[in-house]
Amino acid sequence: MDVFDAAWWKQAVVYQVYPRSFKDANGDGLGDIPGITSKIDYLASLGVDAIWLSPFYPSNLADGGYDVIDYRNVDPRLGTLGDFDELVAAAHGAGIKVIVDIVPNHTSNCHAMFKAALAAGPGSPERDRYIFRPGQGEHGELPPNGWQSTFGGPAWERVEDGEWYLHLFAKEQPDLNWKNPDVHEEFKRTLRFWSDRGVDGFRIDVAHALAKDLDSRPLADYDDDAVKGQLDVSGTNPLWDRPEVHDIYREWREIFNEYEPPRFAVAEAWVHPNHQYLYASPDELGQVFNFEFAKALWSAADFKHAIHEGLESARRSGSTTTWVMSNHDVPRHATRYALPQVPAVTHHQLVNDWLLRDGRSYFEDRGLGARRARAAILMELALPGSVYIYQGEELGLFEVADIPWDRLEDPQANNSHDAGKIKGRDGCRVPLPWASEDRPAPAPWDARFGDGATGTFGFSESVPSAAGPRHASPHLPQPLWFADFSVDRQEADPGSLLALYRRAIALRRELLTSTGDLEVTWVAPEAFGADPSQVISFSRPCANGVLACITNFGERPEPLPAGKVVLSSAELEGDELPGDATVWMSV
Repeated sequence: MDVFDAAWWKQAVVYQVYPRSFKDANGDGLGDIPGITSKIDYLASLGVDAIWLSPFYPSNLADGGYDVIDYRNVDPRLGTLGDFDELVAAAHGAGIKVIVDIVPNHTSNCHAMFKAALAAGPGSPERDRYIFRPGQGEHGELPPNGWQSTFGGPAWERVEDGEWYLHLFAKEQPDLNWKNPDVHEEFKRTLRFWSDRGVDGFRIDVAHALAKDLDSRPLADYDDDAVKGQLDVSGTNPLWDRPEVHDIYREWREIFNEYEPPRFAVAEAWVHPNHQYLYASPDELGQVFNFEFAKALWSAADFKHAIHEGLESARRSGSTTTWVMSNHDVPRHATRYALPQVPAVTHHQLVNDWLLRDGRSYFEDRGLGARRARAAILMELALPGSVYIYQGEELGLFEVADIPWDRLEDPQANNSHDAGKIKGRDGCRVPLPWASEDRPAPAPWDARFGDGATGTFGFSESVPSAAGPRHASPHLPQPLWFADFSVDRQEADPGSLLALYRRAIALRRELLTSTGDLEVTWVAPEAFGADPSQVISFSRPCANGVLACITNFGERPEPLPAGKVVLSSAELEGDELPGDATVWMSV
């Protein structure tokens, strides 16, 4: 199947680029659009079908670029629209599609529409584009109700004239009122703007929050815990996953279908699995992130459940599912698999506790984490649907747990407190190591990190100065152990994780994607003598017969069926698959 078909996205391998941390072309310590363009050859050699760009729009970076000032421009610190056009041309020239992030739940508080809302005052058409309400108390000095932002602190912010606006995230991110037709038109223009520039698809941020019901009863009567109700399946939560949100996406589908091939979108919707499939309808966005892999502990039971959920969601939606282990919002999976696998009330509870204590509360067994990460990618790539890879996972990067608190950028770290304190997401957003050599600046500097003025593990290009070539420190510090995971070092090692990713992606395209077949057949492990509590095995039709994928989550080796080994994540032990390993076999 040609990835440039209209349905290219249904089995694509998509690489997420977090622009500010991918590659810095001008030496200012911040990744940029020309930096991405300079690495198109690297992305092509990895074999990906598409890149997804996290926000690169003008922003005050209150939330890593998700506080957007102008949806139809490029942050001048990251480049220009001309630079973006060059990136699209370079990607398309290499056979790579381009997906951009759309952030429709909220704007920046510096967006022109929000400035107009403040200037126009209460009751104005401009103010109606956002969610403003009077406060409680004798003089309206109290917020409309007790809702708390997902980033910590009240979800309401008061403005000078006394009204309060809703912000489910940072106070710099006022929520839009999607009952207002002006908001609909603003995003229709945005979708057409980027589609006209050659963008092939969109990732929709917080796709489940746009439609809200704040008028059915007095705001003070709403449950204070409504903000925590993202997994509510009743359809009655006033903030999340409301049925009306799908009217918006049916409207967007009309925009997508104006183009040939039609544009597609993938929804970020942290909702109950029973509702996820709705966002992926062919009449709406087309695809939705299946986050079950990203939440799973390293166990056969967890991953089998995650696979079942993903395949069932695809069946119900009439689309294909997605497989995601890491992204810019969750701790890197190599670290999650390296820590104790302890069930908890909420996913990532243990790793977030570990981060809060700078990585000192539990032992991070990196050898084990790396072994499991190798096994996981082979299992993931063997499944039908789209695979989303987060930048740096192909290098086996671990979470950077000990970033000094005064260097953190994430509002989660700055706004959370007391029992809800978390360190945030910066540990997975540290700039990539392209080169193993780093020359840190003289003291004073933190010996854990190599973010001196003359070296950045190849992340920043040198710029001339009177004192010779210089680099700015990366916006987040890179630990010195990044040298062991650099691109140049892994490209010199045929046994590296990067080499495994390249080989596995190429074989997936050749053997599985080329058939267009989405069928999966579960294979009972006991049929070939393996322990069903520790082994997941399934098969798929492939270009030259049948390909079986077998993953051993246990510690002991398990027997394998008869067949020819195509690829394995670890060296086999005779006719047995060692623990924490995956093998592809022609059977």
